[in-house]
Amino acid sequence: MIKRKLWLGLCSILVTAKFSLAQSEQLPSNFFMTKLDNGLEILVIEDRTVPLATIEICTRNGSYTEPPEYNGLSHLYEHMFFKANRDYPSQEKFLDRVKELGIVFNGTTSNERVNYFITLGNHNLRPGLEFINSAIRYPLFDKDEMKRENVVVDGEFQRNESNPVFFLINELNYKMWGDHYCRKNPIGDHFIIQTATPEKMQVIQNKFYHPNNSLLCIAGDVDHTEVFAMVKDIYSSWPATKTDPFKRWPIPEFYPMVDQNNFVVVNENAKSPFIIGGYQGPDTRNDIPATYAADVFSTLVNLKTSALQKRLVESGLAFTVNLNYQTCKYTGPIQIFMIPNPAKIKEAVKALQEEIQKWDKDDYFTDEQLSTAKAQLEISDAFGKEKTSNFVHTVTYWWASSSIGYYTNYNDNVKKVTRDDIKSYVRKYILNKPSAWGVLVDPKSKESMHIDETIFNQN
Repeated sequence: MIKRKLWLGLCSILVTAKFSLAQSEQLPSNFFMTKLDNGLEILVIEDRTVPLATIEICTRNGSYTEPPEYNGLSHLYEHMFFKANRDYPSQEKFLDRVKELGIVFNGTTSNERVNYFITLGNHNLRPGLEFINSAIRYPLFDKDEMKRENVVVDGEFQRNESNPVFFLINELNYKMWGDHYCRKNPIGDHFIIQTATPEKMQVIQNKFYHPNNSLLCIAGDVDHTEVFAMVKDIYSSWPATKTDPFKRWPIPEFYPMVDQNNFVVVNENAKSPFIIGGYQGPDTRNDIPATYAADVFSTLVNLKTSALQKRLVESGLAFTVNLNYQTCKYTGPIQIFMIPNPAKIKEAVKALQEEIQKWDKDDYFTDEQLSTAKAQLEISDAFGKEKTSNFVHTVTYWWASSSIGYYTNYNDNVKKVTRDDIKSYVRKYILNKPSAWGVLVDPKSKESMHIDETIFNQN
């Protein structure tokens, strides 16, 4: 047994070695990184296109850090970031400073990252850095402001719930993640958010908002040597945490799914049936090579020329079908979406299941389709770099869910994906693996077409 484990470990090392994974590898010529003594990582991306600068601070926080009683509070914290703080003790003073500096600001919350960003003229770079420093280090969490912000969060919930597909995806997440559903639910639990207190906000701050759990990224028409000096002057006094939050409050591993979990969501606002399927895929802690194969294969089967599209869309069985994979540090989800022809819903589901069984066959795709998929990923990445103020969000996402090096070496590693890599990925994570499948229908269609969970048991 020891020899077998040693051999398997060696095989894993050999497979991984094919890919350039280390963050320490050479970064692009306009990327400059350093780290302060308190652990704050600093990335400068120089782009002289327009005289603007985007300042983004990113923290390893989000729904994956949340037990049920805190689900949604990372999201609420994001909403409270651009509120009163020690240096701007009221919302009016805060917004006055925003106007004075010509700031455009926003923030997002995802599973594994919360990021906050401002864009302003590069001549205001230092006051912009000071502005972010005040917000990240000295929030006040005013109780009245929290109550007012609940109305904004409620609006997000209502927008999501106005789309019946939201309920289908939500049920899929319950089936896929079970007791850890909250760890994949960044929008959160509405009741938890409505009953939040300043004390709970401070708990989140004390756990995760530390320099040695954060990345400060400055992108645009800036000089990295000047930026490094400014950041050192402003942020060096931010005290580091002595305890790694992910050691003190470790992220639980997601339970493997068992068997096939089928369900039906009935919603009177559903105008057309909708099919969704989910598998638990690779993550960047345990199987980085498979994450590249997942991206290439998803792009490949979504090509109009693919066997999947011809079987389902060109034949008229479905209006659309897509395979998606989200790269995560903790179990990336693989999801299949299909809008079937309402008159042929059962035939469409059967055809989809038959196609999935072929995904590891040597002749399922051509060499030309494989090359096209890789080229599409590279082109998509190039488009994403056109606007630096948006590109920075992509970079910080990869910092949180893998590393800067994962992203900067992404295109080179995509090019190395082989047919065997894809077959290995499909067999390890999709083919005959536990999954969850759901269908969204309106009440009349459910009755007239006799739709129930057995629609997914035709093979």
